[in-house]
Amino acid sequence: LIPEFFLGDGAFLTNARALDLGVRASGERVGDVHLPPWACSPAEFVRLQRAALESDHVSAHLHRWLDLIFGYRQTGEEAVKADNVFYYLTYEGAVDLDSIADPYERRALELQVSEFGQTPRKLFDTPHPPRSHGQGPSANPSAREE
Repeated sequence: LIPEFFLGDGAFLTNARALDLGVRASGERVGDVHLPPWACSPAEFVRLQRAALESDHVSAHLHRWLDLIFGYRQTGEEAVKADNVFYYLTYEGAVDLDSIADPYERRALELQVSEFGQTPRKLFDTPHPPRSHGQGPSANPSAREE
């Protein structure tokens, strides 16, 4: 998760320095990020994203996300069942770059990983337990950061 989507005033969503970001296929110049209709400003967008992230619904289902990203559903048959399979080069240990003698092949693999990204290290081999009742954000409203 990108922290800027949940903290701050959303300034990263605007092209305040008027950088030349090119043009779209339609010919329209690229500028500020187009916000969804439910957000009237970048600050409102960030506030609503954070509220969603801190919601009881997300807290109740967070263990499922952990299983996909860091857990038993990241690889193997469980990943296939969950439609959570990525290109083989994205997985840790898929290729030993130090063993590749051809500099062009090595550079190509490095670029592939750099451009596409890497799957995080697998941390759990069994299903992550759900949060216990009473542990979500609404369980202690005074503990929330405003």
